[in-house]
Amino acid sequence: MAEAQTETVAVLGATPKSDRYAYRAMQMLREFGHRAIPVNPAFDEVLGERCYRSIADIPEQVQTVTMYLGKQRSDPLINDIIAAKPKRIIMNPGAENDDLAEKAHAAGIDPIYDCTLVMLQTGSF
Repeated sequence: MAEAQTETVAVLGATPKSDRYAYRAMQMLREFGHRAIPVNPAFDEVLGERCYRSIADIPEQVQTVTMYLGKQRSDPLINDIIAAKPKRIIMNPGAENDDLAEKAHAAGIDPIYDCTLVMLQTGSF
């Protein structure tokens, strides 16, 4: 079996609060060898990584966006997310956004309704 490809993953809604799924996703992505980039305008740093105010501020190409924001908070970010041109957007439970999924699909980006933590643990990430 081929070794899994390391990806650069933007974690939208990242937080330093250890009881949140977004925090656990940052940890697990790193444990699985991915580059996890936190995005949340409320924080300067998450797990020792610089936290970006917006996905548009990330200076490198992002392969995957994993979302921990509800629809109300992600709607204003749709254009920036699409403009970042990730290969896929994972909408974790509670972060489902059909408008984003539709626009992503139209832009050739794969919208996925799943859980990043489960995907990592089952080898489907």
